[in-house]
Amino acid sequence: MQKSFLTAGLYGLVLAGGSSVMAQDAGFIWGGSVEVGIDSTVKADDPTAEVTDTYISADVAFEAAITDRITAFGGLSLESVTDAVDNRAFEDMGLYVSELGLRFGFGETLVSVGKISPVFGKAWDEAPGFYGTSLAEDYELSEMIGVTVNTPLSSGVLSFAAFYVDDTALSNSVGNKRGRNSVANGGLANTGKFDNVSLQFAQEFGATSAWVGLRHLTAGVGNSEDETAVAVGASHDFGTGLSMIGEVVRFDNAGGEQGYATYTTLGGAYALDAWTFSATATLVNAADSTDRMYAVGVDRSLTDAIDVNFGLARFDVGGAKSTAVGLAAVVSF
Repeated sequence: MQKSFLTAGLYGLVLAGGSSVMAQDAGFIWGGSVEVGIDSTVKADDPTAEVTDTYISADVAFEAAITDRITAFGGLSLESVTDAVDNRAFEDMGLYVSELGLRFGFGETLVSVGKISPVFGKAWDEAPGFYGTSLAEDYELSEMIGVTVNTPLSSGVLSFAAFYVDDTALSNSVGNKRGRNSVANGGLANTGKFDNVSLQFAQEFGATSAWVGLRHLTAGVGNSEDETAVAVGASHDFGTGLSMIGEVVRFDNAGGEQGYATYTTLGGAYALDAWTFSATATLVNAADSTDRMYAVGVDRSLTDAIDVNFGLARFDVGGAKSTAVGLAAVVSF
């Protein structure tokens, strides 16, 4: 269930002043990870949902300096590009471009153009544990065509993006083909126009981070309404091994239909030597339903580059309850 967001991480290196010099001197920086794991729904109200997925995924991202103010960036992802509907092992694998474009520096402001990942919220990426992001990842913004503008303000960063869902040849995959996207497929933000926007400000207060984000996604084919959302969150490192994150995201016309949804995520992690113990809960209140996820996790760092992650989660989604167990080894390079 975990994913690597290496392109975002490398962008963070470039945004930081000292690492920007490193990128210019080296001319090329890159990073990647490979994850091998098992994600198994061991008990469910619906027996057909009791599926075991043995998987492998890999991500690679890069930044390449073209001039002292222009860099090329990109990312590749290899994973199963369809959801598991039955027990499977290393099947349905596809390779696709997750990000690709040019980044321009104007003083401390960075403007990125191409296939991008707009910023909105953080719990979808930072909630701890193997299953910590499982429901929050519903509102991740990724694989968009557009432009982002990131401007440092004091100890914070203001991020703006205008975009639409990728409908170019890059939306397809090699290997198991997921198919090229088109506007006719419908869905929020799948408009072929820059009429979808996100705006987020994140501020650092010592060991505390806080952020507020806004977004507007235009209705596509099959949607009756535009969706708007507000995200508010904070995280804190207590300096004792304990860290916490909390985020609330409110959606109006959630999913492009009349109605609302509120995602509330609270997670905590405690690091003890090479071990990290975590617990995360997400509650989704909608106009006609309430979904829940409770998860615990144990992570073990074997080396600086190798981690082993274990997770146990209880889901109540759409009125159907299930229990999932996961185990993965992650190698970073």
